[in-house]
Amino acid sequence: MDERQRQVLSAVILEYLETAEPVGSRAVARRHGLGLSPATIRNAMADLEALGYLSQPHTSAGRVATDKAFRFYVDAGVGDLRLPESDAARLREQYARPQGGSEQLMEQTSFHLSTLSRMTGVLLAPPLKQTALARINLILLSDDRVLAVVATDAGWVTTRTLSVDSPVTEENLREVSRQLTRRFAGKTFQEILEDLSAPPDPLDPLRARAGAIVDQVFSLLRDRRLYIGGALNILEHPEFWDLEATRMLLRAFEEKARLIDLLSTLADERGVQVMIGRENPVEEMQECSLVTARYTYHDRVLGILGVVGPKRMPYSRMIPLVDETARLVSQSLSRVRHVYLPS
Repeated sequence: MDERQRQVLSAVILEYLETAEPVGSRAVARRHGLGLSPATIRNAMADLEALGYLSQPHTSAGRVATDKAFRFYVDAGVGDLRLPESDAARLREQYARPQGGSEQLMEQTSFHLSTLSRMTGVLLAPPLKQTALARINLILLSDDRVLAVVATDAGWVTTRTLSVDSPVTEENLREVSRQLTRRFAGKTFQEILEDLSAPPDPLDPLRARAGAIVDQVFSLLRDRRLYIGGALNILEHPEFWDLEATRMLLRAFEEKARLIDLLSTLADERGVQVMIGRENPVEEMQECSLVTARYTYHDRVLGILGVVGPKRMPYSRMIPLVDETARLVSQSLSRVRHVYLPS
């Protein structure tokens, strides 16, 4: 592109971001002060269409920005990447005094992201096998059900209801809890899983006493949980007034597995990542953009969070929102308290 085409493309993108309507040359000339005639702008727009930056939905309509145009816009710099002070203040207030444990923090974070962005907030919980065990508690619920509570060194608490074949007592569960914690505390869950993958020692009193419970407790370490807040916010954006586009995106939110795989891959990347349209390998999300950043605990990457919205999203606001939220979550994880655990 030459400089004139860059100016016209930037103007078309800004106009399209604001209106969600195809952009005509007269609107660009009138509203963006380029000092160019509508005819000159029209010629530049035709050239940009030939280059793949613009498309024309209908012969008589104006142009709309393509995935390639939004990538140009993001990579070239999207303006002032500072979060509005009102939004920044709301975020700081939400994370100033974390309530509950880390699971509640994660759920609240996806809600905060969706509320401030008016899009869909997502957060992928850490893979437990990458963190270290702090404590295990087993709590009797009924004759055949036990609540397993696993706390990590990052304050992450995961609970799971287990089934038992024969009745157990509270005292028996307390003893098994103590033995599990004594044996595995301080080890990463990856190390624990490797230990448990070895053939069991028939003389091991812990496996002899509660082998089935132990297997169930540590099976949950392979799970990852995806929090989604404000999924229906997408209905506020005209791009998703098409029923089929909405159905496809909601299906991706509901099935989750591919979205979890995608976010797990993005967690390897530093800084804020922006995935636009067909850059996304999840077909149901190719009418969207995804802005993500990873969060940490003591400089160790735990997971990733972000927002999903239309490609026509205000990137200059979404990028700092996601970045600041990831920073505040990382800070808060060092302060959240363990829940569910008896004193």
